[in-house]
Amino acid sequence: MTETTALTERQQAILGLVVREYVRTAQPVSSRRIIQLYGLGVSTATVRNEMAYLEQRGYLTHPHTSAGRVPTEAGYRYFVTHLMQTSELPAQEMVTVSHQFQQARGDVDQWLAISTTALARLVAAAALATMPRPQQSRFKHLELIVVRDATILLVLVLQEGLVKQQLLTLDQPVTQQEMSNIVAELNRRFIGLDSEQIGQALQAMSPLLAQISGIVVQVMRRADGRISERLYRDGLANILSQPEFAGGEQAHQVVAIFEQWTPLAVVMEEASRSEGVQVIIGGEGRWPFLNGVSMVVSRYGNVEGMSGAVGILGPTRMQYGTAISAVRYVSGLLSELMQRWYESRLES
Repeated sequence: MTETTALTERQQAILGLVVREYVRTAQPVSSRRIIQLYGLGVSTATVRNEMAYLEQRGYLTHPHTSAGRVPTEAGYRYFVTHLMQTSELPAQEMVTVSHQFQQARGDVDQWLAISTTALARLVAAAALATMPRPQQSRFKHLELIVVRDATILLVLVLQEGLVKQQLLTLDQPVTQQEMSNIVAELNRRFIGLDSEQIGQALQAMSPLLAQISGIVVQVMRRADGRISERLYRDGLANILSQPEFAGGEQAHQVVAIFEQWTPLAVVMEEASRSEGVQVIIGGEGRWPFLNGVSMVVSRYGNVEGMSGAVGILGPTRMQYGTAISAVRYVSGLLSELMQRWYESRLES
């Protein structure tokens, strides 16, 4: 029996109604409330029994001070996966957001600032975005400067504009002329290559060239593994206005999540390497710092391997359908803008 058939149609309907009503009101939902609002053609006792079953299955929980029930993270996940209906944003909202992007022309910084502002407003949550960057760094230029005897300063420039410096000690003293000759050869051989391609060439090199090239590969691999160095954020006040975070401890928790950008950037980095919209509910057991909140994120770009991510952060009691539609639309706009920007560079 699969998860989709494990619940009857009536149980799925009741779970969906509990989720929607709790998202709307932030109040536990009782069987009497379900009957009052939706009828369903059954008794209150029948709805109560079905809700008890859903609680046993882990989809609902029962706050001890209330006769009603609220969704669990598993309940939200079931709802998002099987019961939720998504739709496009209202046409006027799409026109408004698209116009804001067009006004920014080719300014990526402005695009991302507009993205977070628009998403925060559309979803009434916090919004996040990362700068586009390549999936793999590519070699552009190398400089080798003799500091003293066998000590060399390696300056590596990657095609995305990143500059990395590293001191290294060679197996034997060298002259600046020797380093200049090596630089000329490596710059000729490595231009446009990624770390894997450079690594494959090491065995055919002399020991000195292989040693220097091996350091280049290490530096590039570290660059490939780095997280985004800038995280655009907006809409923290939207989260703090939610009843879940009215208390001091909960408010401090969500502020800490929002302000400590490194953990969020890790999640966004993973999203930038994944297809489609990702819905992360309560951390999914992978990111404990997201306990009590959810994220809806999507990759944008992927032009010439360049991609970033945009998304929203809010309580698990989130309008997931609206969030998914908004994130999908904004990430699509960003992808189109990047494509046009890239094509205009080729033509110029």
